[in-house]
Amino acid sequence: MDLRRRLGVAALVVAVCAATLTAAVEGFDILQILGKHDEFSQFCKLLNETHLAGDINRDRTITVLAVANGDMGHLTGGHYSLGTLRHILELHVVADYYDDKKLKQLSHAATAASTLFQRSGFAPGMAGYVNITQHRGGKVSFIVDDAADTVKPVTYVKQIESHRYDYSVLQVSGVLSSPEAEAPVAPPAPVNLTDILSKKYCKSFAGLLAADAKVFDTLNGTKDTALTVFCPVDAAVAAFMPKFKNLTAKAKTAILLYHAVPDYYSMQFLKSNKGKVTTLATTSVAKKDYTYEAESKEDTITLDTTVVTSTIQATVRDDDPLAVYAVSKFLQPKELFKTKTADLAPAPAPEAGPKKKKKKPSRGSAASAPSDESADGPSADDSSDDAADKAAAAPSSLFARWATMTVALAIALAA
Repeated sequence: MDLRRRLGVAALVVAVCAATLTAAVEGFDILQILGKHDEFSQFCKLLNETHLAGDINRDRTITVLAVANGDMGHLTGGHYSLGTLRHILELHVVADYYDDKKLKQLSHAATAASTLFQRSGFAPGMAGYVNITQHRGGKVSFIVDDAADTVKPVTYVKQIESHRYDYSVLQVSGVLSSPEAEAPVAPPAPVNLTDILSKKYCKSFAGLLAADAKVFDTLNGTKDTALTVFCPVDAAVAAFMPKFKNLTAKAKTAILLYHAVPDYYSMQFLKSNKGKVTTLATTSVAKKDYTYEAESKEDTITLDTTVVTSTIQATVRDDDPLAVYAVSKFLQPKELFKTKTADLAPAPAPEAGPKKKKKKPSRGSAASAPSDESADGPSADDSSDDAADKAAAAPSSLFARWATMTVALAIALAA
């Protein structure tokens, strides 16, 4: 193989890596995809109400079998609880990639594919598997393995959207049926959030929540659907109280809501995923970000607000739809406090010449103090822009590593 051909192979590797990276960083939002098509509004609505949409978005190598409004049948009649509806919809989420081309390549054969219902742990035996069959003339049908003999398969209609080997959204002619998925699901037992927080680690934080009627009502109204609370341990609350007392009432509400996520994050999910966490403060405070980054390294889960980095110390509760984790530090948002980048800013270089300059105060001296806006809004530095720049730079940095490896490969091949 001559040098030109070797370099051509290296260039191809770069292109493949770039395509892979693009697929990895692209967002997947099933509600946004289906929202482009009015005929799937009811299916989309149920994905949202059952909180299945969030699980779909976090998964990869997945195929969603969407059903048009006119084919939803008994799913829209109010016959099922949200728990049962979720199980039925889970049958329509195949844990594998199938697009129009792959379905047509089945060559009159059948295959069994696992669904999210099978992975949920509520499907015994083969109940959570869907049999996919190609018939003469190219027709493709889907039927659940445990479907009754009288149930007719649903058929493939068309491809709605796909991203090769990543996700695919297909339309099918009707709702998949399964006795196990359609079985009644008992509603979750009522829980007292204050009691849960008070029993372990978070008694002081529970007191702060109870003292703010807006925060308490918001969390209490969310806990039975999907909620994750990161509660600072008592020592962390005590250490933060001097700052907390100096905040305005509006900022106190915002920072308490900042510790709650309107979604259920299991410990397993936190350990296997990383990324930006959207909080109740994000949805409650207009035009403010109020997010932080969650990451797991060697079984240690960190929450980085760019002001402080807090770690999960213990699991207080992890039972869908409610998760509560004790964290080592009070989470401080960049919207209210100076970021850690201020501490790391280099001091101004001394200017040459005999003329003395008035010494400027160090930026780091105010790094831990609330902003001049009485902690009601962002601090008067560029911390938000810095954080955005960091986020934008991350994919570039990853691509740079791929490029470096590729250059090394090219050199090795040329040798």
